[in-house]
Amino acid sequence: MIRRTVVDGAGTGLSALLAEAAYPPRATVVALHGGGMTAGYFDCPADPRLSLLALGAALGYTVLAVDRPGYGRSAARYPEGRTLADQAAALHAALDDFARRHPVGAGVFVVAHSFGGKVALTAAADDPKGRLLGLDISGCGHRYAVDPRELPAPGGTWSWSKQWGRPGLYPPGVFRSLEALIAPLPPCEAREAARWPAAFPALARRVRAPVRLTFAEHEAWWRHDERELAGLAAAFGSARVLVDRQPAAGHNISLGTAARAYHLRALAFLEECLAPGGPP
Repeated sequence: MIRRTVVDGAGTGLSALLAEAAYPPRATVVALHGGGMTAGYFDCPADPRLSLLALGAALGYTVLAVDRPGYGRSAARYPEGRTLADQAAALHAALDDFARRHPVGAGVFVVAHSFGGKVALTAAADDPKGRLLGLDISGCGHRYAVDPRELPAPGGTWSWSKQWGRPGLYPPGVFRSLEALIAPLPPCEAREAARWPAAFPALARRVRAPVRLTFAEHEAWWRHDERELAGLAAAFGSARVLVDRQPAAGHNISLGTAARAYHLRALAFLEECLAPGGPP
């Protein structure tokens, strides 16, 4: 069963969706949505079989999909949004709060999309407790495939065609449910997105948890040819990095017809991180 809850992100209540395993969880999956979305991104309203929350709980994990600072319950407090560093700090505080009230199993594994991937990498670059088992990030690279002027300005919106790709990549009901899934893009996130290519290298070098990066077949925001992906993986230094592609998917993979396949691959990577002798 998926229910709404609130976690304390350093003094700020962050709304979230929670699906708990029927038994003590093997691990806890924390899901971070992208810019202009909400936590509902990971619970596709068009088809429950595409929900990461439902799938994860069925496989023995607790799944917590958090409305990042500036979204959901915290939108009124942070109408401008929060920086990547502030969001990462709030995430660590929220994980502390959640762990005090819920069993988390072997640790925390992050599934993140797009701007949520930037937050996940920022949090992993400063993880003093070493709590993160690994990161599975979709739709987030290090070099944009678009002119910087095509990125949304503060207060602006994303390009529909680049954000979604062909409508046929999604179940029809998704587009009838957008009011419950999308949210205004906080201006601070637009500014942070523009700075990302310059900020990424220093962050990547500090990440120690294993990372899996997925690019949709029809990804349009990021460069993801073989040369770019090799450079992306090399930027992480000593961390183990896997790069994958998801066929028949647009940027918003977890809302598309390929969502279940992607989520199974993400949770398979979590299994590798849990296995004895798995990724360091």
